Amino acid sequence: MLRRDIRNIAIIAHVDHGKTTLVDGLLRQSGTVAAHQRLKDRAMDKLDLEQERGITILSKNTAIRWKDTTINIVDTPGHSDFGGEVERVLGMVDSVLLLVDAAEGPMPQTRFVLRKALGHNLRPIVVINKADRPDARPDEVLDMVFDLFVALEATDAQLDFPVIYASAREGWAVRDLKQDRVDLAPLFETILARVPAPTVDVEGPFQMQVATIDYNEFVGRISIGRIIRGRVRRNDMVTAIAIDGTQRKGKVTKLNGFHGLEQVEIDVGEAGDIVGIAGILDALPGETFCDPNTIESLPPIAVDEPTITMEFIANNGPFAGRDGKHVTSRKVRERLARELQSNVSLRVEDTEQPDVFKVSGRGELHLGILIETMRREGYEVMVSMPRVIIRDGQYGPEEPYEEVTIDCGEGYSGTVIQELNERGGEMLDLRTGEDGTVRLEYKMPSRGLIGYRSLFLTQTRGTGTLYSTFCGYGPAKGAFKRRPNGVLVVMETGSVTTYALETLQDRGTIFVEPGDVVYAGQVCGENSRQGDMVVNPCKAKKLDNMRSATKEIDTRLDVARKFALEEALEYINDDELVEVTPTAIRLRKRVLDHNERRRAEKDAEG
Repeated sequence: MLRRDIRNIAIIAHVDHGKTTLVDGLLRQSGTVAAHQRLKDRAMDKLDLEQERGITILSKNTAIRWKDTTINIVDTPGHSDFGGEVERVLGMVDSVLLLVDAAEGPMPQTRFVLRKALGHNLRPIVVINKADRPDARPDEVLDMVFDLFVALEATDAQLDFPVIYASAREGWAVRDLKQDRVDLAPLFETILARVPAPTVDVEGPFQMQVATIDYNEFVGRISIGRIIRGRVRRNDMVTAIAIDGTQRKGKVTKLNGFHGLEQVEIDVGEAGDIVGIAGILDALPGETFCDPNTIESLPPIAVDEPTITMEFIANNGPFAGRDGKHVTSRKVRERLARELQSNVSLRVEDTEQPDVFKVSGRGELHLGILIETMRREGYEVMVSMPRVIIRDGQYGPEEPYEEVTIDCGEGYSGTVIQELNERGGEMLDLRTGEDGTVRLEYKMPSRGLIGYRSLFLTQTRGTGTLYSTFCGYGPAKGAFKRRPNGVLVVMETGSVTTYALETLQDRGTIFVEPGDVVYAGQVCGENSRQGDMVVNPCKAKKLDNMRSATKEIDTRLDVARKFALEEALEYINDDELVEVTPTAIRLRKRVLDHNERRRAEKDAEG
């Protein structure tokens, strides 16, 4: 049976190429969201972190109506660190909209998400977005997209893709840039014409694979997926088949469909529909729901293995428990176990130490988002420097490699090239634009990028952009240089004084401000030279008859350097940790006691 009344499609793109903004326009112009209804920007990005960072972290479903046809749309993340989300949802759809910026062209994540779509034998619709930009180059970008399809070994049918030029922000789409730019109707018509209607067996026994998990505080866990075969109704009994083959029965207590930004309760779901099912306890992505009388499991969803690992440690610093509600290792263990239930790309392992957990993910951003979410939930945790996962290959040890694309001013390119070469990079391409911007394309070990992003911003005076995506494993290279300078380590616990910082700022870059409370072993700055230095930022000025408390009112201090979470993770060395609490991000030494640290250093040297 051909279900002509529905179309299932996902939107894939590089970060910030306009996926979620386009969904806003589709919701509005289809009439799904009323004209008088207020729709915030990037309405599909519901998480606070998504709104703040302007990126999509979790895939989300919506459905719109256009000329008696329901178009189910899945908004997917654009960053390769959240590739597990992309891989899970592509099995729910019959085509994809590939968005490409009309000025930037295909980027590393464009290649990543397109490779996944082509691997699922999907035939994309290419949307050249932001065609209204003054620096747009749609014809050149289209040629680059075609070359990318060829490089990824697309089939002849996939190479015959339709092209739409659009501005998601302005709300128009055209098949030819010479046409009038009115609305998004040409995109709707292309979706109906080129996205295949699903061919399904509605009368067969029920079968569905769970793609994503949602949660509602009233009904609990909601398993979202596309019905492969048959029908399901509220109060039906179904069998859930776990990935390891174990079975359990459950009752469908609630059945939801999608309309706009909301889940709506429905009576029946049929093959081809994307639905949410509540009532199956502890359901996980990749599991199969089926008719109890016809037990058939679907192949598990293949997810790429993690490439980065770090240690999560229950906070044991002097200030532990001051900010957070959840401090103990038991609480941290429970939270990580809960994350595993929906985050399929994550791995958590116990270590010989009961308060230390080895957590592996797809990249620094993947793990950084988890840490940031935990701190907002009231957890205190310490994390180590990210390390790449080395595996045994056919010809020896292998490590993960990244494809890197950099845009920077021509005057900065020489410094950037030298740094990337020293970090094991291999240049693939170099192009200089008419505006003097240099685009560099590199292939380099993921290990070489750890700690480089913050240095890159310094080298390009904050004007450069750097994107990278995992491209596979390659031969392990030798040691790379890490942070060249040492750090300034606090001598004793106390409150930071202006008098002390005035002297210390001559020795390097300061990370703390007057009035901050610090503890012995905490990192308070970067040394201007190699090697660490123990300093006292709490030193107070002694007052006598010739000096007064207002004597230092004209003291001028440099602005303290403050770290975002990902920057802190990139900055630290192996003998340091990042202490993360709901209100603070502190850098510290693993061993706080100065004497013990010296002894350990001598033992390592000897």
